[in-house]
Amino acid sequence: MDATDRKILHLLQADAGLTVKQIAAQVPLSVTPCWKRIQKLEQNGIIRARVALLDPEKVNASVTVFVAIKTDQHTNEWIDHFNQAVTVLPEVMEIYRMSGEVDYLLRVVVSSIEAYDRFYKKLIGRIELSNVTSSFAMQQMKYTTALPINIEA
Repeated sequence: MDATDRKILHLLQADAGLTVKQIAAQVPLSVTPCWKRIQKLEQNGIIRARVALLDPEKVNASVTVFVAIKTDQHTNEWIDHFNQAVTVLPEVMEIYRMSGEVDYLLRVVVSSIEAYDRFYKKLIGRIELSNVTSSFAMQQMKYTTALPINIEA
């Protein structure tokens, strides 16, 4: 991956709706070589998907809850069971297996505290957990989906 590829990635992370012609003009490349580079980045799995980012307020999903989970189960079988039980819940946006005091951290998005309560009951009904602690985000101070890419590297 060279500086041109990194510039393409930077542009696509900012706006995946850009046309190849618009990207090519900013890189600069002609359209065909630019398109081939994008295809190669997709084939190599560097570009995993191109998505639309929605406004949480406008789709009634504006409550973000960070859910810290502790468990006394640490077998591979339990981890697989946990993963299967939680990944299917549409409210769960992200799941991390952690080091330290918390075993798992989930980012959950719901419409209200009542909706979170319904989610919580669904979660504890699917898998046995030792401790679940919920923290409601009061204000989102930064949000980005763009990974840091050093264009000059």
